[in-house]
Amino acid sequence: MKELIIEMENYAKEKNVPIIEKDSIAFIMKYIKANNIKSVLEIGSAIGYSAILMASSNQETKVTTIERDNERYMECLKNVKKAGMEKKINVVFQDALELNLSDVSYDLIFIDAAKGQYMKFFEKFKYFLAPGGVIITDNLKFHGYVGKSDTIESKNLKSLVEKIESYVEFLKDNEEFETKFYELGDGISVSFKKNESK
Repeated sequence: MKELIIEMENYAKEKNVPIIEKDSIAFIMKYIKANNIKSVLEIGSAIGYSAILMASSNQETKVTTIERDNERYMECLKNVKKAGMEKKINVVFQDALELNLSDVSYDLIFIDAAKGQYMKFFEKFKYFLAPGGVIITDNLKFHGYVGKSDTIESKNLKSLVEKIESYVEFLKDNEEFETKFYELGDGISVSFKKNESK
């Protein structure tokens, strides 16, 4: 398992595939263990790195992970098989915003896909959160750019960072959810419904 994780980290570095930072995934794995999380929905599989680590943090944890990029989806399937986790991880090849879910709920929803769509992901999938569940979002500092969008020259980058800044504000002002922000990795947030505060 350890070898596979190192292999995946090297692959991500070589191919420039964004994977979660070690501090952030360590935090999530600890959270899964401490709160006995049994079902996880991950939006944005990439090569399966975080799905495999989340599924390995607790014996009973099962992960459904969604990826829309064909190459990454195939790589993710390959890694899940190598990890021997086909029974614990269900990899779905689709755009998360087009996915239709019904009669399912998850203890943890992890948002780590297209940064510009975070708000849409949150609004769509919050209905599938089990009572007492949490929504965790990664990359809220976005390499230190968030909060400094007025100093960015590149139009595309500026627009993306502004969307993340709006999402952070959306979380802070949300009347339905309470969110805690952590200065871990590239910035992470944990949101839970206010009437179910932990």
